[in-house]
Amino acid sequence: MPGSKFKTKNIKYMFKNYLTTAFRNLIKNKAHSFINIAGLSIGMAVTILIGMWMYDELSYDKNFNNYDTIAKVIQNVTNNGEVQTWKSVPYPLADELRRNYGNNFKHLAMGVDMGDHMLAFNDKKLTKQGGFFEKEMPAIFTLQMVNGSSKLTDPTTVLISASAAKGYFGNDDPLNKVLKIDNQFTVKVSGVYADFPRNSSFADLDFIATWDMYYNQPYGPKNMEDPWRPNFVTLYAQLNDHANIAGVNASIRDAKLKKVNPQLQKKKPALFIEPMSKWHLYAEYKNGVNTGGAIQYVWMFGIIGGFVLLLACINFMNLSTARSEKRAKEVGIRKTVGSLRSQLIFQFFNESLLTVLLAFALSVLLVQLALPFFNGVANKQMSIPWGNIYFWVLCAAFTLVTALLSGSYPALYLSSFRPVKVLKGTFKAGRLAAIPRKALVVLQFTISISLIVATVVVYNQVQFAKNRPVGYNRDGLVFVPVITDAVHKHFDAIKNDLLQSGTIAGITEAGSPTTGINGSTSGISWQGKDPNLSVDFNTSRASYDYGKTIGWTIKEGRDFSRDYPSDSAAVILNEAAVNFMQLKQPVGQNITWFGTPFKVVGVVDNMVMQSPYDDARPTVYSLDTSGGYAVLIKIKPGAVAATAVDKIGRTFKNFNPEQPFEYHFIDEEYAKKFSDEERVGKLASFFAILAVIISCLGLFGLASFVAEQRTKEIGVRKVLGASVFNLWGLLSKEFVTLVVISFIVAVPLSYYFMHNWLQHYTYRASLSWWIFAASGAGALLITLFTVSFRAIKAALANPVKSLRTE
Repeated sequence: MPGSKFKTKNIKYMFKNYLTTAFRNLIKNKAHSFINIAGLSIGMAVTILIGMWMYDELSYDKNFNNYDTIAKVIQNVTNNGEVQTWKSVPYPLADELRRNYGNNFKHLAMGVDMGDHMLAFNDKKLTKQGGFFEKEMPAIFTLQMVNGSSKLTDPTTVLISASAAKGYFGNDDPLNKVLKIDNQFTVKVSGVYADFPRNSSFADLDFIATWDMYYNQPYGPKNMEDPWRPNFVTLYAQLNDHANIAGVNASIRDAKLKKVNPQLQKKKPALFIEPMSKWHLYAEYKNGVNTGGAIQYVWMFGIIGGFVLLLACINFMNLSTARSEKRAKEVGIRKTVGSLRSQLIFQFFNESLLTVLLAFALSVLLVQLALPFFNGVANKQMSIPWGNIYFWVLCAAFTLVTALLSGSYPALYLSSFRPVKVLKGTFKAGRLAAIPRKALVVLQFTISISLIVATVVVYNQVQFAKNRPVGYNRDGLVFVPVITDAVHKHFDAIKNDLLQSGTIAGITEAGSPTTGINGSTSGISWQGKDPNLSVDFNTSRASYDYGKTIGWTIKEGRDFSRDYPSDSAAVILNEAAVNFMQLKQPVGQNITWFGTPFKVVGVVDNMVMQSPYDDARPTVYSLDTSGGYAVLIKIKPGAVAATAVDKIGRTFKNFNPEQPFEYHFIDEEYAKKFSDEERVGKLASFFAILAVIISCLGLFGLASFVAEQRTKEIGVRKVLGASVFNLWGLLSKEFVTLVVISFIVAVPLSYYFMHNWLQHYTYRASLSWWIFAASGAGALLITLFTVSFRAIKAALANPVKSLRTE
């Protein structure tokens, strides 16, 4: 119909007019447009980065087909007067659940020793991460096989990852190739599976060997006197389709309690299911109750992303409404010639949409440029999914929402002008019109100051824990992991060779490095112990010279010594153990360990061997000269570390050629304990800096507008004798006041949230007043710097030019 064609043509003309007007306004007000596009692009880039990071975190382990039914069987036990949650269980539990509780499970599979192992093919010997699993493991985790079979029935075979196959065999067929694990197990490659994604609990799993191989080794689980006592396996399960978590928990709760001896029943072990959805983000338990975990950071950064985008949108709102007087005549004329308010709203919204579209295009470029840095800080391997249609649909929706958020208020405000006042020349925005802008600036800087406080608190907490006394000397202390028994056999020769070289001050064998504990026991008793009390003490095996090498502090008594043959039945306690036992004079007293008496010969300062944010646990150090999992070496003070390490490496290769030489500096290993918090701190500081930049862009734009609006006033004041300092104070006063108000609002808000965050740590820093004062002072200085540039420029302007039209 002719009428509909005319209507369609009219709509096309209208859109073209809106677009042309929008482009003209962008080009006409270049500084205004630059600030808006720059601020929005930074805000959108931050939001996209955080969105990608959140998706990566929330999709953790979702690559598994059975994600919704995969779980771990874990337990709550009562120890040392508190309920502890253990993620490991005794190995007979798997068969017990199969026999008597099988209606709850489709598959059950134990996994053990998922750590570093030496994997050798001929002369190529590399350290690879792997584990020993029962045969149902591939079915639970639906291994994606690249080559061969996923069966784990033959104890002489092994499955390896595609990357490991490539590293060992290149393009050759890996099937039936012979590998050696830890110079102990000889196996044939029976299958190659696709590497697990980075956001997977098994991301670094290079090989999968059989449980039977591990079980049947000479010192394996089959020789245990009481197999229900040690908890050392991870028990994976795939629930039946009809099973529910609550029902399974109720069913299996006492499955272990019914099997353990009366002494272990005091621990009141209670089994329950931990679904795969909780492994990564909800892994923390306190007093037997799940208290969350990394999910707090997901929501925290999600909120930060929303706030940073809001800051950019506020800039757009403020600058658009601040320039209202310049658009007033345009609105008046359009309304006079018949434009409806809805049409004006649509026009202004189109302008904001065009700005946001340009900002989005720039934000994608910023994301691409920032991803290498962001991935490095966040420990991710993310990339923009260019070919994913859902990503672009979400981006389109995100752009539209941003345009609505940033453009709605200016569109409604600008379209509300009355044409009579505008065209008479009596329209003036007035002081009340500035109140929403001031409120938005206060909101901007409240968010910015809060982010600054959060960054400082996280940094302060990490430094507080780093500066905590660790109970030994980390400087120059080197840890060499031991896989084969050759090191123990030749230990005296290794020791003499290194000591004679003059590069080391001490060397010792140990059951674990000083940055971790490999064992615990419930078999400790002492005089006066409550017979109903269940205990769990950390245990650490040490040989002679252990204390001398690591430099621990003897508080009472003495160290282990070759001068005392009776030390084979001696122990050293840490202060936490002495306090827990309430021993007034511990040295010389006897304790029993599974009924065997041991004499306390010394008490040492608490050593931070586990989390630096928790209190030290009661620990018993026993003398063991049969070798260990680690060799600790103290490099001589003043010696060149590189030279010493080179000598240590050559000596170990000489006496232990079957194992690749690997070493770790203890201070670097200790630093890794802070990696999560440092990562959060770096990300928070990165986003806080961007938030401040966005706020400053908006502040600079508003300062420029105010200076432009008061050009003639400044000229008059300058003619009447006002100094540059007076004029600077005049223009800066309003913005300083707004920042002060923001500081007053930000202090209680940031205190509340950061106080709650610190409660997650037992060993934590206090929220000192200087953190808030420094953050407020920093925000104030940034404000003054931002505003001063424009204010001083206006104050230095020639008054003749500004008053020429008067």
